[in-house]
Amino acid sequence: MLPIEVFTCFPGHMWDKVLSKVKKAVVFMDDKCAESLHWNGGATSVFEAGARNLKEFSSFEAGGENEPKAVFVVSTLLKGRTADIIKDIIGLSHFQYCVVFTTVAHSIQLLANNVTAELEGNPVFEQFEEKLSEWMGDMNYTAEVIHAPVVFAPVSPQLLLAPTFAHLFPLLPQDLKTINIKRTEKKRFVSLTDVDMQSLTPELQIEIKTLASAVNSMFESTSTREESFAVGPMSRLIAGELANHPQAKSRRKTATNKASIVFIDRTLDLTGAAGHHGDSLVEKILTVLQPLPGHTTDVQVDMLELTNLQHIPDSQPTLAPGCLAQTQLSTARLLWETMLASKQKEAVMEVRRQLVEAASKENLPIKMSLGRVTPEQLCSYVQLFKSSWGALESHCGVLQLGLATAQTLRHPTLPRWDTCLAFERLLLQVFIQSATLIPRRKMRKHHSRSRALGDSDFAGVLRQLLPLMKPRGEEGSSSESSSGSRAGEDECGPDELLVLLVYLYSLAGEAQPADDEEVEKVERELIGALTLVITRETELSTLLQKLTGCGSPEELTMERAHTAVEGVFETLKELSHARDHLKQFTSVYTASDGVHQATYRPFLRQVLEEIFHPDRPECPDIEHMSGGLTDLLKTGFSMFMKVSRPHPSDHGLLFLFLVGGITPSELRLIREVVTAHKPGTQVLVLSTRLLRPTDVPELLFTTQRLVPDIGV
Repeated sequence: MLPIEVFTCFPGHMWDKVLSKVKKAVVFMDDKCAESLHWNGGATSVFEAGARNLKEFSSFEAGGENEPKAVFVVSTLLKGRTADIIKDIIGLSHFQYCVVFTTVAHSIQLLANNVTAELEGNPVFEQFEEKLSEWMGDMNYTAEVIHAPVVFAPVSPQLLLAPTFAHLFPLLPQDLKTINIKRTEKKRFVSLTDVDMQSLTPELQIEIKTLASAVNSMFESTSTREESFAVGPMSRLIAGELANHPQAKSRRKTATNKASIVFIDRTLDLTGAAGHHGDSLVEKILTVLQPLPGHTTDVQVDMLELTNLQHIPDSQPTLAPGCLAQTQLSTARLLWETMLASKQKEAVMEVRRQLVEAASKENLPIKMSLGRVTPEQLCSYVQLFKSSWGALESHCGVLQLGLATAQTLRHPTLPRWDTCLAFERLLLQVFIQSATLIPRRKMRKHHSRSRALGDSDFAGVLRQLLPLMKPRGEEGSSSESSSGSRAGEDECGPDELLVLLVYLYSLAGEAQPADDEEVEKVERELIGALTLVITRETELSTLLQKLTGCGSPEELTMERAHTAVEGVFETLKELSHARDHLKQFTSVYTASDGVHQATYRPFLRQVLEEIFHPDRPECPDIEHMSGGLTDLLKTGFSMFMKVSRPHPSDHGLLFLFLVGGITPSELRLIREVVTAHKPGTQVLVLSTRLLRPTDVPELLFTTQRLVPDIGV
């Protein structure tokens, strides 16, 4: 059995293929590939390999007069918009040698050009090489086109992300309606579980095939034979594509290593994805700090405190930001892994310990203090380093993580996290009949009669959100039944309200059946209230801009906001049916039994406990997908003799692929479950992105799930 380190090294090996070509070249890279590089050594590795410059993949960029060589790294098909940009850059430059790396395999490029027959060589790449020479102005100039699956980012030793597929998200029932529109009435699908690859849009087919191809490349480079399993309709399509991949069939005949891979749809548990967990430092960092431009995972860390520059309010920053991806220094890398895998208290203590240790090594005048870690204390430790350039350079990774922690803990919007967490806990435990949301700090003083979620109808549950639906800074009713003024740092804005709505509707199936008319009445109230909240915003967040299609509050009309919110509620109504097709994993809620409180029971925990169950039961919801003739024969023989079907726990190496994203809290959960049930198993998590709560509304309400951007 191979150690998982072999697989986490795979992305770096793929980048080595690119780096071998960048000497004396200007490198142009799109955002998705740049994010992968960010976690695989960053820009430093490109310059160390001899590159002259690294630029954005844009029609507004070009090489200089004395720069004859270019390397392009793209995550898209070599046609349409991508080809146009490459042509534009070459037209503005003086290149005599061009190399293009694409993450999309040649077989998929053929499919995108409507060629289904198997052809010798790489005709699509060869034709594009001719175009490159033509654009350079001389057919004797050198042009190369190479496939390199640089799609994975090793965020930690237990986690590989695929930024290229960050917006790939499981389909919803409304997507099924869109698919069915183009089908005759007799051939329409009843459920998402019936949808096959051929019925998807060409863009989504390309996206799924490219993802399956990338996973296959990883298994091919490590000589691994996998057994694929799927939980959910989208996972079924991806696992099926991997099982039927032409190269995978030949690989499995000679592969010497074995593993299981289980694909799981994110939509089967949006409660955990939208939830505000109280014990994850990294989730809070990802939520409150601004993302790095063009990135879905990393954030901007303000480095001002390491300089003598003065902070000027409302001015544009002149200092490059720090980040979380610390790939160069081992101490910083280990600290990041601890922050990602530990509870908040342990993580913050480790940040302080590392800062103290670094300061001690450099003989800096640090004042030791015990007790609670404060952001002021962390900042005071960090500021010691700005007087010594050598010390700053030696420990810059730890300092960036220390600043990220301090800036998060003192961030003015962090109290909103606690407000959301308080509401979510209230939702699980009690619903006050006066329909009042009680802030956590006031819960002990309130003595109204309450009832559990399992005893509440959904209309009653929805009413709990109404007191929060007020424009920022507006005071609520002063009556006893009101939660009081919403003015202050802990008030929820539209983004948080959308997240709470997702949380509510993801649990809708757990509540008692409600009168449809009553639910619709409350929903109309919520739609009106949320519309007002959005139109009163003085600044539109990125989420609101995508949701409404407006770049500023001046563009936003009441009508456009109302239409957008109505669309949100149409999607929300479908969330409670995400697990309807499942037979075993039908609930993520454990009701109170009078002794124990009601609890959220993570879907991922249920799947893992089933996989590691000592009796190895066959679970109807975990579908085996590495079929073919062998599996059919096993099924036939099993009618006459005992033949065991493949099980996810058959091998000591397990891959979990969360389609649609995973949260830091779930990473820790996986580690805990494996340690408790089967500590000898190696588990490597793969996912499309590392989720923050506000990512969920974006993926649900603003993402073109059926028509992903493939660069055409």
